[in-house]
Amino acid sequence: MRAVVYTQYGEPDVVGVGEVEEPHAGPGRVRIAVRAASVNPLDWKQVTGLMARGDRPDGPTVPGVDAAGVVDEVGEGVTGVQVGDPVFGLGRATAAEHAVLHAWAPKPPEVSFEVAAGLAVTGETAVRVLDLLGLDIGRTVVVDGASGGVGTVTVQVAVSRGLGVIGTSSPANADFVRSLGALPVPYGEGLADRVREIAPDGVDGGVDTAGRGSVRDLVALTGDPGKVVTIADFGAGELGVHVTTSSEGAVPRLAEVAGLVRQGRLQLPVAASYPLEQAAEAYRRSREGHVRGKLVLVP
Repeated sequence: MRAVVYTQYGEPDVVGVGEVEEPHAGPGRVRIAVRAASVNPLDWKQVTGLMARGDRPDGPTVPGVDAAGVVDEVGEGVTGVQVGDPVFGLGRATAAEHAVLHAWAPKPPEVSFEVAAGLAVTGETAVRVLDLLGLDIGRTVVVDGASGGVGTVTVQVAVSRGLGVIGTSSPANADFVRSLGALPVPYGEGLADRVREIAPDGVDGGVDTAGRGSVRDLVALTGDPGKVVTIADFGAGELGVHVTTSSEGAVPRLAEVAGLVRQGRLQLPVAASYPLEQAAEAYRRSREGHVRGKLVLVP
């Protein structure tokens, strides 16, 4: 099958399109014919070697951790889904014509495959971080990076749970953040002071989706590192902040996301779609940041 492939670490230009062996659905898995695969920061971090343990990848490597498509193989022990069902979910090596998923949910018919492809990582992460905070209705949460993929969904899931939301972004994205249901504030130095101006009684939780150094401000605003969760600042654990990366137990979280989409309470803009042959450009754009919504690859 055709897939995005790299055999060495480096700038995004090291990726290309090549022929690799098709994967197959093992026990507890499904395989999909990929209609769209999401681009996540993890992809370019792996391609550039930021997460490498060696000088070179261990053979030709296909990036990608989430996608949407049509089930064409069902593994042993899998129930509730059959060949021909449209789904979205989490897997590995998803930037390809076929991919195996370990967690999935039915694709909401209200959205395209391109939108659904971006819902798995963003949606599962959003629900996970808010579950970790466990805030009651009426509480207020600050979402740093509110206009990015995960931030966009986190704001909307929080609003759906009855939370007040303050979302950080660049000034250019302030109106977009406001349209999601959050009060926008500029990110960066002085964040805590700007948030206190609009929330003088304090806030109840903080979510760092961007890893731009906001964790200390979020701790200062909440008064408790246990009320702050980050998915991007891996040194924040030293402060007592909860660093979360595992998607274990993702299926109910994906189901919640699909339900919100069907109810019209969750939207995810697609900033751009690229053919597999333009994966390098998609990864470059992702690395530059400031993308409103999601980038996707289409086989």
